[in-house]
Formats: sequence, structure tokens, C-alpha cells
Amino acid sequence: MRRVVVFGTTGSGKSTLAERLAQQKGLRVIELDALYWGRDWQGAPVELFRYRVECETRDGDWIVVGNYGQVRDLVWRPADTLIWLDLPLSIVMWRLFWRTLRRVLSQEDLWGSGNRETWRTAFFSRQSILVWAWTTHRRNRQRFARECQALADQKRVIRLTSKREVERFMTAS
Repeated sequence: MRRVVVFGTTGSGKSTLAERLAQQKGLRVIELDALYWGRDWQGAPVELFRYRVECETRDGDWIVVGNYGQVRDLVWRPADTLIWLDLPLSIVMWRLFWRTLRRVLSQEDLWGSGNRETWRTAFFSRQSILVWAWTTHRRNRQRFARECQALADQKRVIRLTSKREVERFMTAS
């Protein structure tokens, strides 16, 4: 495992798993969110986003964290391992609720961008990350299943469907 992509629906534990695995393997973590989001939640234009990702993934070993379709070709093609966190919606929502609450209360600066989650956007808005996770979980699962199946003969694809499987994987890695 030298070039790894950790992906899954919002709140599935991608960053946590990537950090743990990076410590274990001595790999550099690349957060796609940090390369995409600018101040005031402004997303980078596609060309700029792709340039940033190309620069970060060009050399060395790494773990990329994220699900951005705009750069999937740039991170999946050179990866030797794809780790799909495919946890049940109930676990994802539980984790996401508590993560969001912690971020709102702490006013954590996300990715050094100056962006912070707020009560209004987190819990009382159609743009809520909780609404996003709820409405995209099944669609992501179907799409990721197709994409992983298509690459199974070219890459090591690891699908983790429970907290127990995640822990077993970490112990065996």
C-alpha cells in the first residue's frame, strides 16, 4: 500500500481511517476538501482544483481522502489501493451528527479556510451536511459499487461495511 484512496459517503470516517493508516504506513494524507474549499465555502474552479490535486499526487506515496468526481481520474488511476467505507446509514448519521455538533460548538476552522459550521447551516438548512448525507448515501453506495467492480481486476479494492471490519482491517494492516 503506497498510494491509497479512502472514500465513502459523508460522515463515514474517511479522514479518521486515513490518519490512522497514514501513521501506521508512514504515508502523507491529502484531504480533497482542503484542496477544494476556499473562504466563505467557495469551491475552487474545476481547473484550479484539478491542478492542486495533480501537484499533490504527482510524487511520492500518499493517502487521498475524498469523493470528488471532478478529480477521480487523477487519484484513482495512480492508486494501488481503494478503500471504500460503506457503513450503514444509521452509523454514518450518528457520527455525522456528533461531528457536526462538535464543530459548531468549537467553531473549528475547517482546512485552514476560515470556514466554520454554524447552527443554521448544519441543522436548519437545505444545505445541511446532515441532509446531504441522508439523501446521497444510497446513491453513493450504488455508484461506488459499480466503480469498484469495474476496477477490481486492476486495483486492490477493500470494502469495509462495519466498525468491526474497519478495526480488523487496521489490525491486519
